[in-house]
Formats: sequence, structure tokens, C-alpha cells
Amino acid sequence: MDNDVSAGSSTTTIVGRLALGITLLAFGLGYTELIDGVTAADAVTLAQIVGGVALFAVGLIAFRDRDAGTGTAFTALGALWFTWGASAEAQVSDNAAGLFLLLFALVALSLTLAGGDVLSQGTYGLLFVAMLLLAVGGFADSGFLAKAGGWFAVAAGAVAWYAATAALAHWPTTLPRRAAGRGVTATG
Repeated sequence: MDNDVSAGSSTTTIVGRLALGITLLAFGLGYTELIDGVTAADAVTLAQIVGGVALFAVGLIAFRDRDAGTGTAFTALGALWFTWGASAEAQVSDNAAGLFLLLFALVALSLTLAGGDVLSQGTYGLLFVAMLLLAVGGFADSGFLAKAGGWFAVAAGAVAWYAATAALAHWPTTLPRRAAGRGVTATG
């Protein structure tokens, strides 16, 4: 089995993925209402410090290391998480909150389309769907869409966490490739 841990296994990327994974798990679980008495509002401090400040700092370090893709992803997401956390106490309309989440979704879509390894694209793709569902849920005042968005955020957080843990533990980060035909075996 191919362990392909070289892609995205720098310390900066691992720390960023852990910060993003934990933030998304807390944020998403809050929206799912899976845990009694826990809401998305309970994730505000974690989102602001871990998802905002730490992720932004990791992004700056990635830029210093000339990793433009990781730097862009982590600084943009860090700024968005910090803004979400800092504005949690503000009284805004559902439409204003929906607009913010829609803009957040567009950033996640850009990161997904930018390419990179499968786990990063999976994380950002799931984040895009989560934020899009949460935005539409905010515009439509739909608890069902908010809960569905929460589950997608949980899935994105789990993928980000796995990517970081896989790099640290040298677990597989790609699926094994099948040979190109019936009866063909791989050699080497």
C-alpha cells in the first residue's frame, strides 16, 4: 500500500490541518445538536483562537517557507474563522450571517478548485458544501439545512484530522492503485 505521506506532511501543514480539523469538528457538532446543550455558539472561542489566530499564524509560516498554496489556504481560513468568532456577539440579520457564510463557502470552493492532494481537496470540498448549506439555511431560516451543514462540517473536520494524523503516524493518504486490466499484476 502506498503511504504517500510526503504530500502535505510538513510540520506547518500538519499543525494547520489539526487546527482546522478541531475547529470544524467543534463548529459542525454544534450545528448538528448531536451533543445535548452544545451549539455552534459554544465553538466561538475555539474558532477564534485555534481556527483563527493559530491557523493564520501557520499560514504566515507557510508563506515564509515559500508554500503559497498552504499559506493562502490557512491565512484565508484563519481570517474567516477569526472574523466569525469575533462577530459572534454582534447582532446581525439572518441574511447578513448567510452572506458571510456564502462568502466563506466561495473561499472554500476556490481552495478546492486550486488542486493539491486528495485529502486537502476533500476537506475543502466538504467545507464548501457545509458553508453553502449553512448560508442557504440562514437565508431560508431552515434548521434542517443548518443541521445538514453541520454534518458536512464534521466530515470536513474528520478528513482534516485524518490527514494530519496520517502524516504523523505514516498512515496511508492515498488509495492503492489497481492494475490496468484483468489478470495484470503489479511488479516491483
